[in-house]
Amino acid sequence: MEPVYLFSLVSRQNSWLSVRQSTISENIANVDTPGFASRDVEPFKDVLDKTSMQMAATQAGHISEDGTNSRRVRVNDGEAWQVTVSDNSVSLEQELIKSGEVARQHSLNTQLVGSFYGLMKSSLGR
Repeated sequence: MEPVYLFSLVSRQNSWLSVRQSTISENIANVDTPGFASRDVEPFKDVLDKTSMQMAATQAGHISEDGTNSRRVRVNDGEAWQVTVSDNSVSLEQELIKSGEVARQHSLNTQLVGSFYGLMKSSLGR
């Protein structure tokens, strides 16, 4: 049986989501720290575009991928909604919105893997 790369891709995105959630948590923890600049991780699409994915046909009509995950943290470039008098660029509202996005993406990944697993089980007659 050929490897299923969907699980690898979801695993890499879940790792990325974990790093992003940690970064968001750090921003929230430093919401009152003078001079703290909010940070975010590189978007997953950009990380995926930079991986060395090599398309290969495992069977006629099937395509697989392979690559590694990059975890770079970047300071927000002018994306802050507010800058306080203490020169802090963390917006609690913006960080909570980002946290909600991470939760939705993780939930989508979980549902996708569950559906794919069910499809695999039914195709094997189990």
